[in-house]
Amino acid sequence: MEPDTILLADDEALLLIDYEYALADAGFVVMAVNSGGKAIEALKSAGSGIAGVVTDIRFYQLPDGWSVARVAREIDPDMPVVYVSGHGALEWASRGVANSIMLEKPFPVTRLATVVSQLLRDRPPRTQA
Repeated sequence: MEPDTILLADDEALLLIDYEYALADAGFVVMAVNSGGKAIEALKSAGSGIAGVVTDIRFYQLPDGWSVARVAREIDPDMPVVYVSGHGALEWASRGVANSIMLEKPFPVTRLATVVSQLLRDRPPRTQA
């Protein structure tokens, strides 16, 4: 069985590297990008090859992480989504997609892999298109 590919989007370079290593150490293939626009491009081009999304909420430019998650769910209604943010948690209830998880920065990077694994385990089986 091939490892799951996780799309990781954060515009803080050091955090992006930390998160990427944590996910890779947990056995995931990581597609790391530094903007919401690149994340949406990756989702649209990779389609069903992405098993889950980890996205910051606020990027230096739009689109934001809320938009990234909505596009992910248009592609796959059960796509696991983890939001990471230092200042978006209050908006999560109203703007976040259903069955997502919010991790408030700072958090232990090992927590990220645990949460992603949990969401992947809990999702309904994927059907082949």
